Amino acid sequence: MTDPAYQRLGLPATASPYTVLRAAVRALHPDTRAVRGFRAARKRFYRQMLCAHAARQVAGDRRTG
Repeated sequence: MTDPAYQRLGLPATASPYTVLRAAVRALHPDTRAVRGFRAARKRFYRQMLCAHAARQVAGDRRTG
């Protein structure tokens, strides 16, 4: 099961981790990005998006191989 937040990014499986990170940053509202107290939560969100993307790439490799 893929994370719904990751699915909303709308990225191809071939996207680089940097592209995933940029899309995740843009997915957050500017007010959310501005609150210093949310820094840990933002970092956790970014890590979750990168992990979901890595899992999707591994699953894609298994299907094609």
